[in-house]
Amino acid sequence: MKRHLGKMILTYATVVFISGCSGDKKDNLMIDTKNETVNEKVSQLLSKMTIEEKVGQMNQYNGFWDVTGPIPKKGNAKKKYDHLRKGWVGSMLNVRGTENVREVQRIAVEETRLGIPLIIGFDVIHGYKTLSPIPIAESASWDLEAIENSARVAAIEASAAGINWTFAPMVDISRDARWGRVMEGAGEDPYLGSKIAQARVKGFQGDDLSKPNTIAACAKHFAAYGFSEAGKEYNTVDIGTATLYNIVLPPFKAAVDKNVRTLMNSFNELNGVPVTGSSFLQREILKGKWNFNGFVVSDWASLNELIAWGHAKDKKEAARIASTAGSDMDMEGNVYIEELTSLVKNGTVKESILDDAVRRILTVKFELGLFDDPFKYCDSTNEKENIGNAKHHEAVLDVAKKSIVLLKNENNLLPLKKEGQQIALIGPLANDKNSPLGSWRLASEDNSAVSVYEGMSKYKGNKLSFQKGIDLITGNEAFTQPLTINKTINDNDIEKAISIAKSADVVVMVLGEHGFQSGEGRSRTELDLPGKQQELLEKVFAVNKNVVLVLNNGRPLAIEWADKNIPAIVEAWQLGTQTGNAVAQVLYGDYNPSGKLPMTFPRNVGQVPIYYNYKSTGRPNREPHVFWSHYTDSENTPLYPFGYGLSYTKFEYSDLTVSSKEINKGNNLTVSVKITNTGGYDGKEVVQLYIRDLFGSITRPVKELKGFELIKIKKGESKTIEFTLNNNELGFFNANGEFVVEPGEFEVFVGGNSTETLKETFVLK
Repeated sequence: MKRHLGKMILTYATVVFISGCSGDKKDNLMIDTKNETVNEKVSQLLSKMTIEEKVGQMNQYNGFWDVTGPIPKKGNAKKKYDHLRKGWVGSMLNVRGTENVREVQRIAVEETRLGIPLIIGFDVIHGYKTLSPIPIAESASWDLEAIENSARVAAIEASAAGINWTFAPMVDISRDARWGRVMEGAGEDPYLGSKIAQARVKGFQGDDLSKPNTIAACAKHFAAYGFSEAGKEYNTVDIGTATLYNIVLPPFKAAVDKNVRTLMNSFNELNGVPVTGSSFLQREILKGKWNFNGFVVSDWASLNELIAWGHAKDKKEAARIASTAGSDMDMEGNVYIEELTSLVKNGTVKESILDDAVRRILTVKFELGLFDDPFKYCDSTNEKENIGNAKHHEAVLDVAKKSIVLLKNENNLLPLKKEGQQIALIGPLANDKNSPLGSWRLASEDNSAVSVYEGMSKYKGNKLSFQKGIDLITGNEAFTQPLTINKTINDNDIEKAISIAKSADVVVMVLGEHGFQSGEGRSRTELDLPGKQQELLEKVFAVNKNVVLVLNNGRPLAIEWADKNIPAIVEAWQLGTQTGNAVAQVLYGDYNPSGKLPMTFPRNVGQVPIYYNYKSTGRPNREPHVFWSHYTDSENTPLYPFGYGLSYTKFEYSDLTVSSKEINKGNNLTVSVKITNTGGYDGKEVVQLYIRDLFGSITRPVKELKGFELIKIKKGESKTIEFTLNNNELGFFNANGEFVVEPGEFEVFVGGNSTETLKETFVLK
């Protein structure tokens, strides 16, 4: 049923028009929207809504039928279709493409009593069709401008496909690399995580949410999902309030301060309460102390999971708990739509609870401009021009290069010479065009990444030979199914790899995890190179010591053998569409690596969780006996610390000074340091500032990141960098969630990572 929509669009520019069509009886309601505030418009509309229609706005359905095909005639799809036509659906997810979005939006605005437009959600995690690096990789750039631009590209493409809401950014802090979703966040540090959260929110939402190339962002998962016990997906969380307030919540608060329009709650419990039903998090903190005025959406069917947790005995109880706690929209749970209306009508749930939730949802729809033009995201010309264009490929290549971290480079094996060398390229991921796309890339095309082989082949001055050596996986790759890791070796393939390695000047080995080995539901108990990759690495190294190991992975790995033996190691993550070009340009020195680790790399999985901002404990130091905090079979120190990353040049830190040895509470302290590029290349360095509050009413970490600056320095050049510390950096949250600034002694550290730093001291009076 195609209709001319010009009149409808014109009408929406001036009023919320309640129209009639398809023979259904409609109310002749018109709401003037010209000269009123959004709040007044929402109030007018809310006053016209039935309880069923209010509950409908709190209901989100997954795309449930081919909207360009026949109308569902029976079953669950028919029920959902009928709900859509009644105005009992406030949002849909996983409907994409302007033709599809236009049709579901048409039903919402033309065939329902009140004509309220839908908000269309999608997991735009690290790009739409043109993919940036996975979020943990982008975070390794420490380049907030590049990260913001990456989200901007994603918003432009997604909005061109009809989407106006993304379920990103994930701002969960995590210290456990076993958790598969570390690939989706910014790592282990709340300060860096807060800055990145704001950059991504700004990139998605822009300066004006009503523009047709912006989309509403969603900070998730609220809260503490990254602390799932044992790194196991969907597991329980048990942390103290000091950790909650000082580590978990800051990135969420930063996103709220940046006016993020939605939050998503999480699958875990906290303090014995599944967070979907946590009034403490959603009512008291988020909507109370923080005055958040957007809305909260559940994660997929998590309202139902209140029953599995043993917190609600049935859907009716789940609906009461979740709505009262402040969960405004039910994602594909069918809990609100089935149970909430009767609960309100019998007085179990106050209608004011509905009014608060629906007001929030309608407000975001008004802010998106959907009441002015419900079809503003349905421009097919825009879709063709803005998805996958060359400008976007340039942007994701830029951030991909910035995300690469050089972990080791003995004897200056890198950068590779551009002429006269025989290069052996070996590994199951070296010629892979799908794995580098990473997880969470639902709208991308399979096998659309530039492989490392393709990227290196563009450098014609060397002879490049390729052999995979082994297969990493067996069977088909799948987003929704676990991968089968190949645990056998084909002797013929191994011999071919060894043969080209023997005759090569340099061997480049691309190993790591497949793109679908990290992400949701991809927890691991080991952090080694999966399958037979370690065996391949050792066999190749046995015949040629000049090995460059390029890692493709979605989490920190335990590669202690490689660190001891392989002369050059490059952390290349899963870099998205332009992976191969980014890796090749770094290997050949056309881009000097500048990335720094946003998450600690352990020596072995037994150290996990491991993180830089730990507490000293009561027995932190080595004693002449065994009774101190340590392992008997491994060092305490990480393999690579937080903030670590090398360059092809060298940076020397000197002249660390503080503006005063004593400052009064409320005054600023200036910290300055001199950085000199003493190497042979121009380069970029992330200068990092840490503090330690030596004595506090609650124990403080041995170091806390409180500032960083990404600077460019030419070879032979020096720069002096200044940081300012004040109450915001020197204070902390006590166990009651109160921000306090306590007098006392402080240490301040500045360096190129969290361990190699200069130190000064001062006193806060």
